[in-house]
Amino acid sequence: MQIFFIDESGTVPPPNKKHSKYFVLGGLSIPEKHWHDINGELKQIKQKYNINHEIKWRYFAPNNKDEENTIRHLTAEQKENLRKELFHNITKYKSVKIISVVTNVNSAYSTSYINNIDDLYANSYKRLSERFQYYLQDLSRTVGDKVNGIIVCDHRGPQDDQKLRKVHASLVDSNDDVYSNYQNIIEGLFIAPSDMSTGIQYADLIAGAIYRKYEKNDDKFFNLIKDSIRKNPKTGNIDGYGIIKNPKQTWI
Repeated sequence: MQIFFIDESGTVPPPNKKHSKYFVLGGLSIPEKHWHDINGELKQIKQKYNINHEIKWRYFAPNNKDEENTIRHLTAEQKENLRKELFHNITKYKSVKIISVVTNVNSAYSTSYINNIDDLYANSYKRLSERFQYYLQDLSRTVGDKVNGIIVCDHRGPQDDQKLRKVHASLVDSNDDVYSNYQNIIEGLFIAPSDMSTGIQYADLIAGAIYRKYEKNDDKFFNLIKDSIRKNPKTGNIDGYGIIKNPKQTWI
């Protein structure tokens, strides 16, 4: 069983307003046999750095002094060491894989099928969930037995959560040829608050690192996770496998 955790880089940018160039959905696939290890090691890391609650990518910003920031007591050097330890906690497991979507916001809104923030999120989710399904199919062929998976997303709000559950159901239950066959996905969409989910906290960090690479042309943190990104087994290419550029035809 694979558990696929998803979180986004910031909020979904609306059309016709100033926004970032890219929107990222970060995904982390953890085999169920490693979840307890990763969860326990996260607790140890938090104890080491005297962190009592969840960790978010935005908390690492130098000027973030928010009262809710659980790492504001750390020095810049300590924050860097913390981030390295967090990424090492997942990348040391070869069977843990990263699959993420990088959506070009302007290109997405120029299509005929993406008109608002709900469309953009749903389309990005579709691209990401499809690749997770393909990954499960690849694993099944490798081990010679069916490998199933569940998807867990960050809680965004009651209305947004309900919309995404409906999107998920429409994808999994569809018989339309334009949709992937989700035969390895079990149950409906699971949604969890990030402060109660180890996997969601890591997905948030992954989304931040990938966003930083494409939006700011800064691959410092991306390089810490790149070896765990799903790749083409023959060529080692991550495009279309672990990093999905969306929309594919007009992505720049």
